[in-house]
Amino acid sequence: MGATIIERIVGTHAGRDVAPGDTVDIVIDARVARDFGGANVVKNIEEHGLVVDDVGKTYFTFDCNPGGSDQKYAANQQACRGFARARGISIYDVNAGIGTHLAIDEGMVGPGGTIVSTDSHANILGAIGAFGQGMGDQDIASAWAHGRVWFNVPKSMRIFLDGKPSPLATPKDIVLACLRHFHASGLLGYAAEYYGDIVDSLSLDARITIASMATEMGGIITFFPPSKEIIDYCRAAGAASFTPAFADADARYDADVHVDIDGLVPLIARPGHPDDVIEVSEIAGRKIDSAFIGCCTNGRYSDMAAAAEVLKGRKVAPGVVLKIVPATDTVWQRCLADGIIEIFKSAGVLVGNAGCAGCAAGQLGQNGPGEVTISTGNRNYPGKQGKGEVYLASPATAAASAVAGQIATADSIPDKPAVFMPDPELSSARPADVAAGGASGGRPTVVKGRVWVVDKDNIDTDMIFHNRHLAITDIDEMGQHTFGNLPGWESFPSNAVPGDIVVVGSNFGCGSSRQQAVDCFTSLGVSLLIATSLGAIYERNAINAGMPILTADLSDAGVKSGDEIEVDLTTGSITVLTTGKVLEGRPFSDVQMEIYQRGGLLAA
Repeated sequence: MGATIIERIVGTHAGRDVAPGDTVDIVIDARVARDFGGANVVKNIEEHGLVVDDVGKTYFTFDCNPGGSDQKYAANQQACRGFARARGISIYDVNAGIGTHLAIDEGMVGPGGTIVSTDSHANILGAIGAFGQGMGDQDIASAWAHGRVWFNVPKSMRIFLDGKPSPLATPKDIVLACLRHFHASGLLGYAAEYYGDIVDSLSLDARITIASMATEMGGIITFFPPSKEIIDYCRAAGAASFTPAFADADARYDADVHVDIDGLVPLIARPGHPDDVIEVSEIAGRKIDSAFIGCCTNGRYSDMAAAAEVLKGRKVAPGVVLKIVPATDTVWQRCLADGIIEIFKSAGVLVGNAGCAGCAAGQLGQNGPGEVTISTGNRNYPGKQGKGEVYLASPATAAASAVAGQIATADSIPDKPAVFMPDPELSSARPADVAAGGASGGRPTVVKGRVWVVDKDNIDTDMIFHNRHLAITDIDEMGQHTFGNLPGWESFPSNAVPGDIVVVGSNFGCGSSRQQAVDCFTSLGVSLLIATSLGAIYERNAINAGMPILTADLSDAGVKSGDEIEVDLTTGSITVLTTGKVLEGRPFSDVQMEIYQRGGLLAA
């Protein structure tokens, strides 16, 4: 009995013939960890006293957070760099691009080879007829240490793509047609192989697009038998000696499935489910807020060129943001050399550094609550690319929609884009009788509470409320981060109770203008801040927020943490109740008192 592609590759790397259901150890030709998961791989290696089996087959790829803009990602990346430098492991750093694409373009593995990565889309290597598998941190650590992993041989399926798509259809539309056919679990537990008249004509970029979404159909991997062009590309990329794997004529398949793509038109997946696929025409006209072109599915040069063809001589619709992220720096540089970046910028596009982008939190392509996005990504599960609605489509459809301001195909862009219209009820001026506020009164002018003495000068706003938390807008969430970057005071939020008073030194709140550095104290219920002096912006922020602040120099007054004090805001008098000592501070000005009594500058 002959072998399928998966059986041929696994058997070759296990050193024996295999059949579905067998569990075997297989040699892994390339072992990859990303910045996502990489630090845990390092941790597992070090904690278990393991040694890397072959540094020449071992790689780091930093593609989830290419800017290192998140503190935890930056820390993980640096931990991986240190580990790699000490052992001579190759790093494709933050400027290189998506690791699975680099594995192909840099010749980490060739057709018939094996690769594992901390990336669930490592099965994208099926585009060149190689076996790729996403695995967890312990699996990858074991592969690094031993050069092998255990693997259950899956059943095989043949997928026949029948017919000829319309000229407007793209590889993304082909894979969306497959998703429409198989849904989220139709390939569950299978390794599938693509066949059909169109397959031989598919470029590497097209194969990557289709192979990248095997995961969204539940598949282990989907293979394209490598063509001569693919084999030549991989050899030119520097892949080590490899033997392409093809299925035998008498190979046994669990199923043969035909997917009709004859006359295929542009498709789109509705929010929440990659397999909820309809024709774009069925939802054309849906207003959008943003568009994203990139990710491992559609970040290749041909994807950039397709977007540029639509955007050339046009502008992104007013109020719409189009974000484009090439898959690799090589693609980025080629776009620059060929004038594609210039087309993007002239159209009003935000172009990012090469990397995964939208799938990773904090990167280009994420959206916010209520935001409607059309994306070339592979997933639109709730929360995956943000908290808004995400539609999945091809680069041409995404670019056309960005220009139209609404969902549209490249051949149906209207002469005038859809624009956001002001709400008449919100855009008109407020009536005079409700526009002006006034002091409501009733807030206490005498404050009593337990003291926390933070005997430090020049405490800046990053020490009070670090910039890694700036995305927080809910005041109830802010208190837990108070003094989180002030050495020795990290536990303050868990020890403070409502009514406490904080006493600090000079120039408190210097640094940036962030309001959270004031509101975090309000969140904790702190009743008063007393400072020798305050940063100018911080003082205004506190007054305008209705947060009671008093200026007084208590550095030599003997006040200590745990004392109870009483403060008269109208006179500035400070009484230390535990000793009876009376001190003087600067009383509230008339403006400060009025804003305080009102409950804040903007309170009615």
